[in-house]
Amino acid sequence: MQADLVVDTKGMACPMPIVKAKKALDGLQPGQVMEVLSTDKGSVNDFQAWVKQTKHELMKHEEENGVYKFFVKKI
Repeated sequence: MQADLVVDTKGMACPMPIVKAKKALDGLQPGQVMEVLSTDKGSVNDFQAWVKQTKHELMKHEEENGVYKFFVKKI
């Protein structure tokens, strides 16, 4: 999946991945996609809850070698 912006939050603990993602998403236009990389296991639940609150779309999330990848489309 192609992202317009990649935000690397590896090594950061909650709530920093969400804080960094929110700040980065504010700079995108509606319809653009942001990819967030995280090593925080709790970020899976955090991102699912965050997109429900903000109405953005979590298009996909996956885990590869301990790195969680979230693709969020700005609405």
